[in-house]
Amino acid sequence: MATLTATPNASSSGNNRLSGASGEVSRPVVVAVVAALAALAVLLTLGSGQYGGAFIPLVGFSDGGDLARFGLPVARTIHDIFGAATVGLLLMAGTMLPDTARTTRRETACRTATATGVVWVAAGFVTLLLVVSNVTGVHLGDANYVSVLTSFLWSMDLFRVYFISVLIAVSAVVGSAVVRSKTAMVWMAVLSLAALLPLALAGHSGGSLAHDTAVNSLAVHMAAAYVWCGGLVAILVLWPVLGDATAVVVQRYSVLAGWCLAGVAVSGVLNAAVRIGEFSQIASDYGVVVLVKTALLAVVGAAGWRMRSGIVARVTAHGPVAALFRRLAAVEVLVMAGAIGVGVGLSRSHTPVPRSTQVDPDVAIALTGYPAPRHGLSASEWFTVWRIDWLWLAVALLGVGLYGWAVLRLRHRGDSWPWYRTIPWVFGWVLFVWTTSGAPGVYGRVQFSLHMFMHMMLTMGIPVFLSLGAPLSLISRALPARRDKTMGPREILLATAHSRWLNFWANPVMASINFAGSLYVFYFTGLFELALRTHTGHVAMVVHFMLAGYVFCWSLIGIDPGPKRWAPSLRLVALFVTMSVHAFFGVAIMSATSLLAPDFFHALSLPWVGDLLADQQAGGGITWGIGEFPMLMLALLTAAMWMRADENEARRYERQAERDHDAELAAYNAQLARRAEATRRREELRP
Repeated sequence: MATLTATPNASSSGNNRLSGASGEVSRPVVVAVVAALAALAVLLTLGSGQYGGAFIPLVGFSDGGDLARFGLPVARTIHDIFGAATVGLLLMAGTMLPDTARTTRRETACRTATATGVVWVAAGFVTLLLVVSNVTGVHLGDANYVSVLTSFLWSMDLFRVYFISVLIAVSAVVGSAVVRSKTAMVWMAVLSLAALLPLALAGHSGGSLAHDTAVNSLAVHMAAAYVWCGGLVAILVLWPVLGDATAVVVQRYSVLAGWCLAGVAVSGVLNAAVRIGEFSQIASDYGVVVLVKTALLAVVGAAGWRMRSGIVARVTAHGPVAALFRRLAAVEVLVMAGAIGVGVGLSRSHTPVPRSTQVDPDVAIALTGYPAPRHGLSASEWFTVWRIDWLWLAVALLGVGLYGWAVLRLRHRGDSWPWYRTIPWVFGWVLFVWTTSGAPGVYGRVQFSLHMFMHMMLTMGIPVFLSLGAPLSLISRALPARRDKTMGPREILLATAHSRWLNFWANPVMASINFAGSLYVFYFTGLFELALRTHTGHVAMVVHFMLAGYVFCWSLIGIDPGPKRWAPSLRLVALFVTMSVHAFFGVAIMSATSLLAPDFFHALSLPWVGDLLADQQAGGGITWGIGEFPMLMLALLTAAMWMRADENEARRYERQAERDHDAELAAYNAQLARRAEATRRREELRP
């Protein structure tokens, strides 16, 4: 890190150097520094993989030879290190760096991210090639390799997720090379993080029994580690151009690092528990490597705590405190790189809980990842059957926690927030946890009628309560506004709320089409069965229909900042049309003579479900009957807003009349008098 020294008053800005406020950043030097981190991580990858048995060829299994066996973890390590650097630089460009009068720091960070991103994409492509070789057993130099690659690239799930990840990464890197606005840089950072999500499906825990928990925890673990490590790398490589922004950038990163530490710790514990199984297996080779990785992360956390507790608040661009910060940051980055390397080696090692071996395997586990309930849902079990979905539980806790923090923040400064906003918000998330982790979530994965009940809760019940909570109004009041032209959480939320994209989708017409039309597209195509069979499809279903329902409710009864609201009368018209389309969908399900997702439900063949078509028709009845109650609630709330708007307008008129002694009425009467006088004169002049 010592090579990245500040050069005050530097003015060169050639192809390989990017000028900033107080110095310049050399892109070749940045790539070399990140490559050195990758080299360290590769050594630990090979060491941990060797200890965990990752490189022992399986008897009778062709794995592409030594090149694929050893090259795959090496390429993946390089991919992760350069990917983390790219994510960190883009986040720095979009959310932390103020502008300068000359070349902006943001552009410097963004162009540097393009340089590291090129290596990231290249490593991702090499990883894909080696994965194909490792799985098919066809060597890269084999004459048949290209035909094998083109034949199986999209047909096999494992190859497809790597390919999709590379495509998303390419989009983010190309975007970082062409965008200029800070909002676009934020979206490139989000896109680069999205490139990680498919890799969680191909991770070491993707085939475990607790599939959902394994994949969710791995996705959170990877994203938090990328942001944590990449943000600190970005600070170090951009140090020459930070100048007077050093203190604020370091403080902002420190807050983000604290959240990342929590995400890495919690997700790491969950994922390790899935893979290790019993605590006694902690002494296994895999368990020992887990302990080594845990120790490295503990060192990083301790270094971060040391910096935040005594250094971050006093750091500047130069001086002894800055030197101390850079030394600790360099050590922290090195240890982070080592932890990433150990993690990659761990992902290739043999685990105490094998992927394919399961106790008492059944069809339900093969199809959904979980054993099916042994009997139908009784009336007494609606609130006693639980299977915690840690992803949605974490989302709900985060939603309630941040909302409560914002309310307390307003109270501490003397402001207030109405209780009738807080209660619906909390109740909505409680209902969400019950829907996803309680009886609807457990039975909704295997029984159509309960699936439709879960769907109605997600798309029509929960969003009504959440929209009444007005979270954006609360957060925009609680979070401080940034005055240095950077995109903080408040700025990102408000920019999204006022964006042309949301203005299009939050229009009541488009919101209604998306809300009701999605039902037909989802259930009458293969998307429904995809959501039943795959974790990714299930997560996408929950996210889409929650957002579609929320935007629809927001367009009708929301008070949050956003696109201009239609008149209440027009909103009621849009609601009644949507109610009709939604009711017709329920009738279509009830009157259907063929089964939706027939292969899935026939393969599942649960004895306590009985007639599958009758159960599907019952689901249509639930859609038609229960679904109308939230619609009625929306109609009443919209009508109440209409009446309140009329009352507010009447009160405004009365206050205005008191202030100007009813000048508007007097002017109107005078106008009528003038017209009457003009009519009288015309009558007098008429012969």
